[in-house]
Amino acid sequence: MKLALFDFDGTITRKDSFAEFLRFSFGDIQTAKKVIYYAHHFLAFYLKLIDNSMLKEKTVKEFFKNMPESIAEQLAKDFAQAPLNSLVKPEMLNILCDYKANGYRVILVSASPELYLKHWTKEHEIELLATKLETKNGYLTGNFASPNCFGPEKVRRLSEILNFSDFSEIHVYGDSRGDREMLAMATRPCLLPSKTSIAENIFIKA
Repeated sequence: MKLALFDFDGTITRKDSFAEFLRFSFGDIQTAKKVIYYAHHFLAFYLKLIDNSMLKEKTVKEFFKNMPESIAEQLAKDFAQAPLNSLVKPEMLNILCDYKANGYRVILVSASPELYLKHWTKEHEIELLATKLETKNGYLTGNFASPNCFGPEKVRRLSEILNFSDFSEIHVYGDSRGDREMLAMATRPCLLPSKTSIAENIFIKA
């Protein structure tokens, strides 16, 4: 058995998908207003007073708390079509498809929300491990329903569904420190250069 693991943001995509999902869902002006409103959280992150998971959850809470689940699901489904596909690097999609064609078990492992990634992975017929958002009584709470799928959490989530010793080859593609632990377990690690801006990195690395 052979396994291929892919990070998403900055690895398969040209830019951060979560930031683009916010812009798609709320528009540039409203997104900018919200980001400015809670800019102190970004300052706290840069000063290492809060970690990336806390920053990510605060962002989700600011934008999505009390949004009806039905609206969030429709936004996610619409975004996963042309807007999300436009972010994908054609060469990386070809690599992913080649792994599928050669019989590898292919899993996308991402810190971005499962909310929209589940539609993209379904389209491409691959498995997904991502950050789950909590819903209650038909509304998003703004909290995570699972730990942020970042760094060591990526390997922990994988270990819940896989026995790594079953695989003769484990190929891993990533682009950031959030993929470090996953890359370390690979028989063939591939660390791609990140080409995102500092502003986008706030979303990607969080």
